[in-house]
Amino acid sequence: MPVYIRKGPAGGIPDAPAICSGDEEEASFLRDPDQLQDKLPQPFRMIQKVVDRLLDRAWDCIVQKETVRVAEQATKNIPIMEVSSQIQIPVSTNCVACSEDGKYMFLGQSCGLSVLSLAEAQVTSSSWLSVWEETQVEITCLQVISLAESVYLLGALDDMGVARLFAYSSETIHLIKVINETEDINQRHVCLKFELSRGGDYGAATISCNGSQCLEVYRFPKQSWLKELSQHALGVGEAVKLSPVTMVMQIKPPNPLRGSTIKSPFQVLQRTEDGKVIGSGQNHLISSHQWEEHDAVFKSLFRKYLATNPSPNKQPDETSSCVTSHFLLPGILFPFMGVAKAQTGLAMCLWWSRSHNLLHYLLGKDPKDKPDLEPKPDVLWPNAQEILCSAVSSCSRYLALGLACELVTIWDRLLGVPLCVVSVPAADSRFSRIMFHSHSHSQPQNQPQNQPQNQARTSHINTQVLVICRSGACHLVSAGLDSHDVTQLSERPSDPGCFPMVTTAVPFLQRLALVMQKNGQVFLQDLGTRSIVCRLSLPASHVLASPWNPVFLLDLNKQALIIRGDQHPGPGAEDIENGGSRLFVFRFHDAAVVEPYRKGDDLEESSKHSRPGTASTSLEEMCNLYSHQRAESIGERNRVMTQTWNQLQLHATMVLSLNKKNRAKVTDTPHRCTDTVN
Repeated sequence: MPVYIRKGPAGGIPDAPAICSGDEEEASFLRDPDQLQDKLPQPFRMIQKVVDRLLDRAWDCIVQKETVRVAEQATKNIPIMEVSSQIQIPVSTNCVACSEDGKYMFLGQSCGLSVLSLAEAQVTSSSWLSVWEETQVEITCLQVISLAESVYLLGALDDMGVARLFAYSSETIHLIKVINETEDINQRHVCLKFELSRGGDYGAATISCNGSQCLEVYRFPKQSWLKELSQHALGVGEAVKLSPVTMVMQIKPPNPLRGSTIKSPFQVLQRTEDGKVIGSGQNHLISSHQWEEHDAVFKSLFRKYLATNPSPNKQPDETSSCVTSHFLLPGILFPFMGVAKAQTGLAMCLWWSRSHNLLHYLLGKDPKDKPDLEPKPDVLWPNAQEILCSAVSSCSRYLALGLACELVTIWDRLLGVPLCVVSVPAADSRFSRIMFHSHSHSQPQNQPQNQPQNQARTSHINTQVLVICRSGACHLVSAGLDSHDVTQLSERPSDPGCFPMVTTAVPFLQRLALVMQKNGQVFLQDLGTRSIVCRLSLPASHVLASPWNPVFLLDLNKQALIIRGDQHPGPGAEDIENGGSRLFVFRFHDAAVVEPYRKGDDLEESSKHSRPGTASTSLEEMCNLYSHQRAESIGERNRVMTQTWNQLQLHATMVLSLNKKNRAKVTDTPHRCTDTVN
C-alpha cells in the first residue's frame, strides 16, 4: 500500500461535508466577493477583473464630473427676476390673448370671455370693460385679430370642441356664429382647432369626423361687418345682426393608394380636370394586380426583417388621419406648372399625417355659390421622407419642415429655393415641434473683413429654427444662403421634473428662449452659450398654474411676459374660493439682465422687411430681387464651382492612372505566359 494515502476516521467511514444554507453562502460571498471570481476558470477570471476595473474607473469619472457640475451650479449666481405687477382675476382663466395694438387683453374663462383695458398704467377693477357670459362654456383657446381701429375679431374654442366667432367693438362683445353648430347636439362634430388668418379675411376649422379629420375654410365679409358695427356704435339699432360667413371649401383626407382602372395616359390627364396637378399618386396607371405582385415580391425579399420587426395590425385605412395647416400671406413667388407666378391673394398649405406631400391651396379665387367639397391642390411639394411637423415664419416667407430620419428642410418661398436640408440628431426620438426663432441680418463671426460688401450682404441673411424632440431635447438650426449650422441646446433630461413643457422664442429679445419645466421652474436661456440668463420667480404665496399646460402670453408691445399663478393651498391662503389665481407680469424693458439681448436698430430695420404687407406683389419685382441676390452671391458660387471642378479633376486623374495600371497588368500577363511556355 502506498504510504502517502491518508487514513480515515477510526470507524472507517469519512465524516459528511458541512452543508451551508443559501443565506450563509450569499453572506460569505458578500464578506469576500473575490471568492466568486476565484471559482471562475481562466481566462474568465482575468476578464472579470478587467471589466470590474473599467467599470470602477468609469463610475469614479461620472461621480467626479457630477460633483464638479453641482459645485459649479452652486457657485454660479443666477439672477432672479421678480414680478413687476400683478392682475387679480375674478374667475379661473384658461387662456390669454392680447390685441396687436396692445390696448386690450382678452381672457378665456370658465364661464365665457372677459376684456381688460391695458391703456392705463395701473390695472384696477374699473379696467374690466366687457364680459360675455354663458353657463357651462369654458373657453380653452383664444385668438384675436384686428379688423380696424378698436374693432377686433375673436376666434374661441371651448372644452367641448365648439368653435365660436366673436366681434368686439364699442366695449361690446358680439357673437357672430357658432362654427360647428347643429340642431341635434348628438350629431355635432368636435372642432379640434380654430385659426384666423392675418387680417381677418378667412378662418380654418379642423373638424373631427368618423375617426379622421377634415379642414373647413370660411370666408368672412369683413367690410360688411365694419359697416354694421359702425352703425351699432352710432346707436342706429339696438341689436346688431352681422352678415353670415360662407364656407369656401372642405378639404378631406386623401384616399389611400389603390389599384387603378385607367388604361391610357390621356385618361390620367382627364382625371386632373385641367391637367395642373400631377404627382399626388391618385392618378396612376398601376393596377390592383401589379400592387399585389409588388407586395408579394417585397415580402419574399425581406421576410426575415419583417419577422423581427412586425408591422402594426392596423391598416392605413383604419388609422385616423390628422391635418396641420398654415395661412400664407400674399406677395410670394408661387411656382405653378413650371411657370413662376405671383401669389396675389392668401393661400393655405397643409399636410396629412403619414404623408410626404405638402399641399398648397389658393384662397383668392372667384367665390362660388356652393362650397367646393373636393378641392384640388394648386401646388404639390413632395418630400423624400414623412412630414412630422411644420412651421411658417411670421412674414410667411420661410417654411420649415421636420421630416422623418432626423431631417429638417427650410425653404425660402420668396425665391422658391431651399435654404438648407440638414440632419438633426434626435437620439432615437422623433420631432414633436418646430418653430422659427428669428430672421436676422447679423454678420457671421467667420466673415472675412476683406470680403466685398455685396458678397458679405448675402451671408447676412440668417434664419434660426428651434427643433424640439419628444424626448425633451432641443436643437437650434441656423440657415443662410451659403451656410448652415446645428447646435444642441439641451439634452434629454434625466429628472422627469426638469422636462420642458414649453420652449418658445422671445420675439423682442435676441438669442433668448423662454423655457417652462414640469416642476414649475421658468427661466430664460441663451441660445448661443446654452446658459441660463435669469430665472423668473413668482411670489412665495403662488405657484405656476398647471405646469403641464401653463397659461402665459408674450406681449410684443409692452415687451412683457404674463403668467397665471395659483395660490398655495393652506390654512392661511386668501381668496381661495377662486383658486387665488392671478396674472403676474414680468416687464423685460426694465430688467438690466436682458439689456445685452435687446434688438438693435439694424435688427429692427431688418425685421420691417419681413412684416406682412412689405413683400413684393409683382412678379417683375420678385424676379429682380432674385436676380439681384444671384448677382451678389456670384463670388461664393464661383468658389464652390471651382472647388467642385478641382475635385472632379482629381477624381478623373486617379481613375485614369488606375486604368493605366490595370491595362499594363493585362498586357504584361500574356507575354510572361508565352515566355514560360517557350
